Amino acid sequence: MKRVVSIAAAVAMTAGLAACGSNDKSAGGSGNGSSGSEFKAAIAFDVGGRGDHSFNDASYAGMEAAKKKIPNLKITTAEAGEGENDQARENRLSQLAASGNKAIVAVGFVYAKSIGNVAKKYPNVKFAIIDDASPDSKGTNVEQITFKEHEASYLAGVAAAKMSKTGHIGFVGGVNVPLIQKFEAGYFAGAKHANPKIKIDKTYLTPAGDFSGFAAPDKGKASANSMFQKGADIVYAAAGKSGDGVIQAAHSAGKWAIGVDSDQALTADKSVAGSVLTSAMKNCSGTVEDFVNSVKDDKFSGGNKEFGLKEDGVSLATTGNHLSAEAKKAVDDAKKEIVEGKVKVSPTPSK
Repeated sequence: MKRVVSIAAAVAMTAGLAACGSNDKSAGGSGNGSSGSEFKAAIAFDVGGRGDHSFNDASYAGMEAAKKKIPNLKITTAEAGEGENDQARENRLSQLAASGNKAIVAVGFVYAKSIGNVAKKYPNVKFAIIDDASPDSKGTNVEQITFKEHEASYLAGVAAAKMSKTGHIGFVGGVNVPLIQKFEAGYFAGAKHANPKIKIDKTYLTPAGDFSGFAAPDKGKASANSMFQKGADIVYAAAGKSGDGVIQAAHSAGKWAIGVDSDQALTADKSVAGSVLTSAMKNCSGTVEDFVNSVKDDKFSGGNKEFGLKEDGVSLATTGNHLSAEAKKAVDDAKKEIVEGKVKVSPTPSK
């Protein structure tokens, strides 16, 4: 497993952009060659797209990191639209596959059905989907990349409980779906382990099926403001680009936010980044980089690959050195217990 690539460094690189609509017949051929000497790879973003300072940016950083080993790598990006259906996502992936891309990454579980269908039509193209291991996306030419987000969130909960001065913290989820509930479950468990009397508020910005909750900073800001006004002094956001609003609210209130997926003390707007206490990260960058390299080197293997603390697939950031010595020790102890199997973190919220 590769270590997390700094998103701040990645966004400074020049993005290799190309139109999705080219008609490169090599997409249906064999081997990994593309037109000329290029090796073509593509990434289809989730709602929020490039610039979300989180999930999508972390995944794209993996593409840019792969360029270091593959100088002739040509990267195509494709943005998602709010409220789009599976057919729109399928059309996007089909266009990318028909354009000669040999390695295609779909960012987010919303692509599950679409990638499953398209992968069958393009058996010689290799696909990866992040955050889904369902039968819908399964295929011999599909790598299903998943993470134990609940483990990193557990550490975030420990840190929050140890750092809270009011004994009151909060959680903002983007969309109320099982994936985001994993973040909630780990955060609550870790916080209650560190302080059984901790008070935790929670809210989800949108219900299942409405993915706009991942791209609504105004809603994230309003929800966090409400929690701060009620006494919370630390709020964890697992909400994609909506998390930007939570960080803004924390800065305005003189409180703390906990970032997600990327090290948001590095990726958030510099004017508010100092209000990020820590971030529960997942190595989207490293897994995307490994996937692209495996396709180029003819070492691709499909199936589900799950990454947790033990595999360095998830972690807790310490940028800014905001955590107290007590909080750091509690986090380190909790990580050790999880890695050694002494503590099992449930991915499902308790009732």
